[in-house]
This record gives sequence, structure tokens and C-alpha cells, in this order.
Amino acid sequence: MKRRVVIGVLGTVLDKRGKRANRWNKWRPTVGLCQQPDLPIDRLELLYQPRDLGMAQQVSDDIAQLGSTQVCLHQFNLHDPWDFEEVYTAFLDFATHYPFDTDNEEYLIHITTGTHVVQICWFLLAEARYFPARLLQTSPAPKNQEKTEATPAGVYSIIDLDLSRYSKLTRRFQREQQASISFLKSGIATRNATFNTLIDQIERVALRSTAPILLTGPTGAGKSFLAQRIYQLRQSRHKVSGRFVAVNCATLRGDNAMSTLFGHIKGAFTGALQARSGLLREADGGVLFLDEIGELGLDEQAMLLKAIEEKRFLPFGSDKEVSSDFQLIAGTHRDMRQWVKQGRFREDLYARINMWTFPLPSLAQRREDIEPNLDFELNRYSQEQQAQVRFNKEARQRYLQFACSEQAEWRGNFRELAASVTRMATLADTGRIDDELVQEEIARLQQNWQKDQPEILPDLPELDLFDRSQLASVISVCRSSDSLSEAGRKLFSVSRQLKKQPNDADRLRKYLARFGLSWESIKGE
Repeated sequence: MKRRVVIGVLGTVLDKRGKRANRWNKWRPTVGLCQQPDLPIDRLELLYQPRDLGMAQQVSDDIAQLGSTQVCLHQFNLHDPWDFEEVYTAFLDFATHYPFDTDNEEYLIHITTGTHVVQICWFLLAEARYFPARLLQTSPAPKNQEKTEATPAGVYSIIDLDLSRYSKLTRRFQREQQASISFLKSGIATRNATFNTLIDQIERVALRSTAPILLTGPTGAGKSFLAQRIYQLRQSRHKVSGRFVAVNCATLRGDNAMSTLFGHIKGAFTGALQARSGLLREADGGVLFLDEIGELGLDEQAMLLKAIEEKRFLPFGSDKEVSSDFQLIAGTHRDMRQWVKQGRFREDLYARINMWTFPLPSLAQRREDIEPNLDFELNRYSQEQQAQVRFNKEARQRYLQFACSEQAEWRGNFRELAASVTRMATLADTGRIDDELVQEEIARLQQNWQKDQPEILPDLPELDLFDRSQLASVISVCRSSDSLSEAGRKLFSVSRQLKKQPNDADRLRKYLARFGLSWESIKGE
């Protein structure tokens, strides 16, 4: 059986109650915890300050009269027991040097005595496992009808910081987490397992880390919307106090890029009639969302890296640094590794923003989520227009059958789905989307996708129809994929399993080169 060891501090007020023999009639927390018949204590590690040596020896002698509890006195110096830093440091030093023997001893920390700061520090150090202990709380025994005086020993309770023991608290934490995850998904009951796992990870990172977040994925996948949701979640938990500032870096060029992001002084360039603070300073204390960060120029990238790491930067045309403490969320549809290899993006900046990277799947990769998103978009339209719009049963089934099929390419992703729903809802007479409207919308989508795909097959008259059909299928897969590697994995999904080190991207690149094609020419990059 393990020995029971209690660690605590001398209570300069509560442990001093009573004079001479009268002290045995008073509740004294440190003495009382050694009087519990069902909680035998083998050793008490009692911390005291030098000025309280006499009282510490008195308490030690009294405990020695009660039984077999060994008292070990430890002197420590506190100038101010209400100073959090001083108390925490003193207790941490004690924990660091104390020879814990968890194989043979169990430990309790007595939190009743000492200032509130002392109690808080006990809790924090135990929760962080610097003290491998449970918390012990004592209190006076309640008076009863038979006795006018409470029992001097008092009562005790043990607090286990293992929250798994507290099912109600655990369920509460789980509900709070699910509420946060639902908030990030706008309340949409998504069914895609990959996406749900992704949102779960984002929720934890958003509330626990201030490091930059990189959201990748095709245009229209919801990067901007998710970034704003992350900000709102952080704001609701008091993680940020400033604004949410968003900018599409694809719209920034030359002096305008520098000025927009970092600000400028008056006269910094032609047309700079007034000074400008810049978006980085406007995001101070808040969140800065840089959409399409891959489109930033190399000069802007260098300044952004300094601003992220040092929280300081130079406005355009100024020789005086300014500061801004913001949290960065970046978005891009580019393959950033390829962008770095091509010299279009700084490797050091990519390494800095790549700590938390979350690839958002396209709508075509989340076909099981089309139905709940369809309902969401329709409800959003109804709220915005203050008009109730619904599908007929047959019309809804027809639209979903098409939308979830392989025929539906959804190149514009969720943005395109939202536009499709808006068109049908706008044209719906009496608030009902019927089968005729759905057929018209399906035809419109099919026509748009055909127009968006110009003929790219090379003029090779000697090419057999078999090879031409095969090449056309490969090009179609490339167009629906976000990267060369992803397209390769789709095309070589079977044969790649037989290779120890499959290089799908290289195989696809070589295949396209046979016909004078490249990934960039197919994607229009």
C-alpha cells in the first residue's frame, strides 16, 4: 500500500486559532487534516516563512501528539504572498527539487490554507502535473443539534483534476466544442468525413494557437467565409479584441500593394497626398486575412515576414517603424510548394505560414454535402429576401440527382452552388421551385461548363481515336483536380499500389509531354 503524503503551507491565521490548551477546541486546518480517522497521513510536508517558525514548530508538535504523522518543515521566503509571480516561482522551485516517488507514495496538496493566490498556484501546478497530486480541501464540520461546538477535526474532500471522473463536466465541454464546430460550419450538418475532421482540427487550433493559419483549396471552396468564422469564434472566446481585416492579394500590384498592406507617409509616391495607416495596422489586436497570398510580390512577402515575426514594419516611404500585433490567416488556391520551387514565393515566408495548413476540399469532392448546403443556401435566400421559397418534391430530387452526379463539375464550388440556388429561387413563382425551373437550371449549368472548356487537344492527325479519347479523359481529370499530384493519384489509382515509391505527378507530366501539353497549359496558369 502506498504511503500518503500531504503538501501544504502553514495558515498564519487559521492555524493560529486558540491559545494554549484552548487551541484543541478550535478548528485548525493543518492539524485537523491529521485528525481524520479515514484519511491516515504518513507524512506532512509543511511550508512556512521564517517569521512563522515558532507557530510551525507548535503545529508540528501538536500533530506529533495525535499519532504517527511525520512532519517535515520547509522554510521558504515570500516578500508578498499576494504576488502571483513570486508565489508561483517559489512553488515551482519546490516541485522541481522535491524527490517525488509516485511508485511508492501518493500525494495530496492541501489548498485550504494560504492566500487566494497560493490556492490558485497550487491548482495550476497540479493541473500542469508539476505536482503529481490530487487536491485536498478541509473545512469546519457543520454544527448539529446535539453539540454547540463543531468537531475540531473538521471535514475534508478530495478534488481529482481528472475530468473524466466528472461526467457532467465532460458532457458540458463536449457540447461547447460541438457548438464551436457547428459555428465554423454555419450550422450546416455536413456529412463528409474528411471535411468534418478538418473542421474539428481547425476549431482546436483556432482556440489554442495564435500561429498563422493557411487555408488552401480551389476558388469558391469557402476559404474567405471560414476565415471570418474563425475570427468570430476567437472573438467570442475573448482571444482577439481587434477587427477582422480582409484583402485579396490578387488585386494588389506595385506601390498600391505596399501602401494597402503597410501604409505610407505623405508624398511617398506620386499621388500620395495623404498618409495611410495600412491594413496591417488596422488589424492590430485582431485578425488579418490575406486571400490569395501566393499573388503577393516578393518585396511585399519580405516585409510581411518581418511583420509576422517581429510585429514591426516600415510604412512605405518611412524610416520609422510602426508596430501591429495581429493574427494571420492566409488563403490560396495555388500549389505553394510548386510556387516556392518556381521562385514565386519566398521559402522562409512559406515555412512561417505553413505551421497550420488546412486543405479545403472542393464541392465535387464533397458531393454528400451538397444536400445540406442546398438547404442552407435556400434558407439564406429566404431570410435575405424575406420570402419563403421551397422545392417541389420531384424538383428537389431531380436537382439533387444531377448535382451529386459525376456530370456536375462544380468548378465554381460553393459559390457556384449558391448562385444556382439564387437563380432558381428568384425565378420561382409563388415561392415554389418546380421541375421545369430545375430542368432549365441544369441545362444552364451544363452549357456554362461546356463553354468554360475550350478544345485543348493538339492537332495530331496521326493520333488514333483510341489515343485521342484517352487523352481527352486525362485532360478532363486534370481540369477537375487541384494539383498535378492529385490528378496523378486519380489516374493511376490502381497501378500506383504496385509501386514502392509511386511518383504520380512525374508519370502524368511525362504522358502529357508526349502530346506537347503541360499541366500549366491545361489549367490555364
